[in-house]
Amino acid sequence: MPEGHTLRRLANELGDAFAGRTVRVQSPTGRFAADAAHLDGSLLVGADSAGKHLFVEFAGERFIHIHLGLIGKLDVTTGAHELPAPLGQVRLRLFTGGEHPAYADLRGATRCDLVGAGRRDEVVAELGPDPLRADGDPDRAWRRISGSQRPIGDLLMDQSVIAGVGNVYRAEVLFRHRMHPLRPGRTLRRGQFRAIWDDLVQLMEYGVRTGRIDTVRPEHTPEQMGREPRKDDHGGEVYVYRRTQQPCHVCGTSIRTEPLVGRNSFWCPRCQPRFRSRAALQ
Repeated sequence: MPEGHTLRRLANELGDAFAGRTVRVQSPTGRFAADAAHLDGSLLVGADSAGKHLFVEFAGERFIHIHLGLIGKLDVTTGAHELPAPLGQVRLRLFTGGEHPAYADLRGATRCDLVGAGRRDEVVAELGPDPLRADGDPDRAWRRISGSQRPIGDLLMDQSVIAGVGNVYRAEVLFRHRMHPLRPGRTLRRGQFRAIWDDLVQLMEYGVRTGRIDTVRPEHTPEQMGREPRKDDHGGEVYVYRRTQQPCHVCGTSIRTEPLVGRNSFWCPRCQPRFRSRAALQ
């Protein structure tokens, strides 16, 4: 499933291509036809994201609420003076001509709804703070995490705790902070959590700029280590995600994986030892 940086990047691309312009709205598959007709020819105000949710705003406080789900994809194309026929199951198409033509096609999304400002606000209010938003408040997340017995690897994926973090960022940020995914949230110190939050902000902002998830430090890049670049459909250089039984880039230990709340969790047993409370050791 696309993680928060992907939605923020798409919001930026949509804003650059369409904000402040009159936009044609169509639904080639017919699944969004009535709402598309309602929006067709309207001014597109801008686009924003919150976690894994995307909101495309039109004049009159009307929003297209999009959630890509597992297989959804939104492609934004600029500079095409000829509008091609829709390819595949295009649920939503936005396009505009003139000196700077652009079009965007949405396929495979789990959600594509026309909503008002009230519903948009409700969706955002249900989410935890987003590391990519200026209003993202880490203290909100800390209050949830510091009082929970649930594993930190579970809490980081809970969109009501922190919005936008998916399986890749979860696995990688825990490795970078030498923390086992099963460590209970309430055992973290405030400084430990704040370091994780600040790291997520930097990693996800990098993802917005590049469109990739790269989490390895300079000394662990393929060039510095003399190793082959990672080959994976997700792209990017990572420490543990989808590297089961491969050697850790730091210590050489085989990476492990096991399910955690329905998703595979990845970690290095040496760099991320299991947490043992002092009380349990006494």
